[in-house]
Amino acid sequence: MSKNFLIAAVILLLGVPLAAGQEYSVEKIEAAPEADGVSDEIAKLIAEQGIRVKKGSTRTVCEIWLCKELAIDNAFKESADRLYPFTPGQLIGLLHFSRRGSEFRDQTVSSGWYTMRFGLQPVDGNHVGTSPTRDFLLLVEAEQDELPENWDEDDLNEASSEAAGSSHPALICLQRPEKGSELAIRHDETNDWWVVHLTGKGVANQKSQDIPMDLVVVGHAAE
Repeated sequence: MSKNFLIAAVILLLGVPLAAGQEYSVEKIEAAPEADGVSDEIAKLIAEQGIRVKKGSTRTVCEIWLCKELAIDNAFKESADRLYPFTPGQLIGLLHFSRRGSEFRDQTVSSGWYTMRFGLQPVDGNHVGTSPTRDFLLLVEAEQDELPENWDEDDLNEASSEAAGSSHPALICLQRPEKGSELAIRHDETNDWWVVHLTGKGVANQKSQDIPMDLVVVGHAAE
């Protein structure tokens, strides 16, 4: 009987879960994105540091860069299902899939570059129970998104649906951010989600402030 087998047996007998928390990791990218198809108008708004989400030691799940500055909606009021002070249609950053990926509804998304724009889940019977918040980032193919101005909701939904090749937008789910400014990733065992915690730079009335953000980067809605 091998030593590894004995160790695994002891762990199971003690009721200690195996180290699933080490399956995914996140690291900083100390460089601006080398993004094909991203317009100059949008590229100049993107930060020169990003993050990389990895599975195991080698596989890249996705790479994310936020905007250098994120405009804060002064009229925003936090509520039980509305957590982030952004304006629907607002540019939040860039996402890169080096290989085919998936999003929050488990739709397949092709490899390539995507802008991330803020959106709110509709309040209707079709979306009950899919997420505890209404805050989402919608993916749009970078080549289809040339200008930094806020998008109209209908146009954004349509363009994001095209990115998913379906009738539903391609989504990154935002969750209530945990405290702290350190880059981290955690496993939400209840939903089997992997959630990245990072910090963006918000600006309101010419004053800068940190905006913690928690993004579901692996896992999907239960529906």
